[in-house]
Amino acid sequence: MNNDDHDSSLPEGLDLRALSAFVDGELTPAGRAAVEAQLEQHPQAAARVAAWRAQKAALRALCGAPLLPQGAAYEDRRGSHPAVASDDEPAFIVVRRTRPWWQRAGLAASWLALGAGLALALGPLAPRLTGGAWNGLGGQPMNFAQRADIAYAVYTPEQRHPVEVAASEEEHLINWLSKRLNRKLSVPSLQEYGYSLVGGRLLPGEAGPAAQFMYENRSGARLTLYITGISRDETAFRLFRDGNRRTFYWVSDGMGYALSGPIAEGKLRSIAVDVCSALGGKPEAWQ
Repeated sequence: MNNDDHDSSLPEGLDLRALSAFVDGELTPAGRAAVEAQLEQHPQAAARVAAWRAQKAALRALCGAPLLPQGAAYEDRRGSHPAVASDDEPAFIVVRRTRPWWQRAGLAASWLALGAGLALALGPLAPRLTGGAWNGLGGQPMNFAQRADIAYAVYTPEQRHPVEVAASEEEHLINWLSKRLNRKLSVPSLQEYGYSLVGGRLLPGEAGPAAQFMYENRSGARLTLYITGISRDETAFRLFRDGNRRTFYWVSDGMGYALSGPIAEGKLRSIAVDVCSALGGKPEAWQ
């Protein structure tokens, strides 16, 4: 033992190194018990230990280090020992400096700007991020419009079986689907726009059967007209987008109509206006 480790105020058998090890939890259980017994007999040494513990607690508070839980083990090169935390270890309160108001306001503005930037950047991806549920004119698209878009995506890539009944049996196709939908249907001509009827099929709708008519131009591009009964009635004309696909849809006289295709929005709208008019709708209400 070095003389530097000896203090005349300490009881026999104790030195600064032993007390330091006691405070740091580096003693074996037997050594700790021996020191505790001596401290009970020497209040001066106990006061010194209490002061060191208070200093240690203050350093932990300044450094942001958490206190060890009661009864936790302290690991050193000699093995696991009881931690220094005990009932008589002084408690402390961590005080964090509050940011000035102008810093908080600046931080809030920064987050607001970041959110706006992300909204602009992710806007074109919204149909994908929301599973295709995106209405170009605001709000959620009606369910039948989403069904029409899905039906377009599923059946238009088909080369051998894109429809159930071909256009060569147009009369049978119209009678069959009219009977199933319990509504007299007609198939508008799109020859003016370069699209010929391929045929049609019966599909399940939201609350009953639905019909899909498919058209194709000379380059192989396809459009579909989806028709189904719907209880909701309105004259609004809306746009639904998913990737490069667009669907203009409307409701007229208890029926929902949706024209879907990957063509330019303006051209598809013009076709939709003519289709609505041919089916007895009032597209002038959209203007």
